[in-house]
Amino acid sequence: MNASKVALVVGASRGIGRQVAIDLALAKDGYCVVVAAKSTSDAAAYSPFPPNPNSPQSTISTVEREIREAGGEATAIAVDVRDFESVKRCVDKAVEIYGRLDVLVYNSGAIWWASVEDTPYKRFQLMQSVNPQGLYGTVQAALPHLKKHGNTGRIIVVSPPIYSRFFRGKTAYAMGKVGMSVLTKGLAMDFERQGLTNMAITSVWPAAAIESGATRKMTEKNPKEAEDLRKATIFSDAILAILRAPASSVNGRLELDEDYLRSDVGVTDFSKYSVVPGTSPRRIMPAQLPDLTVKEQDDEGKRMNSAEGRAKL
Repeated sequence: MNASKVALVVGASRGIGRQVAIDLALAKDGYCVVVAAKSTSDAAAYSPFPPNPNSPQSTISTVEREIREAGGEATAIAVDVRDFESVKRCVDKAVEIYGRLDVLVYNSGAIWWASVEDTPYKRFQLMQSVNPQGLYGTVQAALPHLKKHGNTGRIIVVSPPIYSRFFRGKTAYAMGKVGMSVLTKGLAMDFERQGLTNMAITSVWPAAAIESGATRKMTEKNPKEAEDLRKATIFSDAILAILRAPASSVNGRLELDEDYLRSDVGVTDFSKYSVVPGTSPRRIMPAQLPDLTVKEQDDEGKRMNSAEGRAKL
């Protein structure tokens, strides 16, 4: 099948990823969407349908069905981002089905918030393999396809702005998530250096907590906690807006959903995103973030390229 635009959403079985996949498929400028994650199921077996979008019953199979029943085009492909061969098969299958790849959204994530002492080494390894390593492998597998049609591919990474408070109480998690943001900054510089002005990579992160599988457990224990939650639609709206913007205006940016919608789209009323109508969810991210550039930003000195004249590993 030759499609006009194709998006691969990795980590799309529930929560934010599910919402992003659905909204990409059903937007006016919609995409054929490849819904990728580990979890699959017999989507035809659910009645009533769909299942709770923040529960384990929501899988890439049910998300594919949701999109198709709403009139969009989607294909579910199972992937384990810890396994590079699985990632390459997923990307190749997506291109085999739709003939191209225009957008990659990387939403897969493993989470464990605790001190270094209370974070087991195996949990640390899991987070690194799913978060920065999974992203790196998926980007490497996708880049040749994203460059094929006029060098216009876009990458969206679910990772935060870089600032020190983020490390507190969750160092092992922060090491991986900040590493993902470093990839965003570094690959953006690669695009600029290579003159790929129509390609862009952008990181985006919630300004306030978003309804998800993790927050669902929290609100089941204390329903009042829902007053501090936003719907996942704020995140997908921000991603759609980033994808519609000129590549040069978003390349390398580490954005917050609310702040991008306010500064670049002109949104001033965010009340429709509150899970509990009439509430104002508490912002969890700083209002002002540090500038990562230095005075000598453009001074690279003598550049070294390990890939030149050496055998690839």
